[in-house]
Amino acid sequence: MAELESPAVLSKLITFLSSMLEKVAESNDMDALIHPQKVSVFHGLTRPTITIQSYLERIFKYANCSPSCYVVAYVYLDRFTQRQPALPVNSFNVHRLLITSVLVAAKFMDDMYYNNAYYAKVGGISTLEMNFLEVDFLFGIGFQLNVTPTTFHTYCSYLQREMLLNPPLSKSNSVPYITTSSKVHLFDEDNQSSQQQTQQELAV
Repeated sequence: MAELESPAVLSKLITFLSSMLEKVAESNDMDALIHPQKVSVFHGLTRPTITIQSYLERIFKYANCSPSCYVVAYVYLDRFTQRQPALPVNSFNVHRLLITSVLVAAKFMDDMYYNNAYYAKVGGISTLEMNFLEVDFLFGIGFQLNVTPTTFHTYCSYLQREMLLNPPLSKSNSVPYITTSSKVHLFDEDNQSSQQQTQQELAV
């Protein structure tokens, strides 16, 4: 997705991710009224007053990480929700999950990145909390930080397709599969890896 280098495309990606996460959070907020959800270190006592879009735009403005980081951060969020089904993305934890996923993605993807103290200021939390969130997030995804070119392309293709199908995004727009599942989950990487391994074995 070379188009990510374009400021206009990257801006649309930020808007799309914000809208998608807002829908997921709102859906899971409603579900929590029926099915109690587990509280984690990412869970705030109250809903942040800043919107998800404003928060992500703030991260985009000050983090100065590479465009690919936002796709990788989305991959990490997907992995987190797959491995931690008892911790769905909602309005109480989405902001902390966002700042943490971008921080981890920047550290893994970029040669140069800001430290945790800087990200803490951007995210409006203390450095100590940022450190705790990073460690908990890494354990939450099982330290599975590597994103293969195939996986990256799959997520890019999905995001690109959805941005083309849903311009401009609003609350009236629907995001197929993600909204109805109340998760960020896109596809099962473990299943895909298993299928690839099986194909290689059959080829041998």
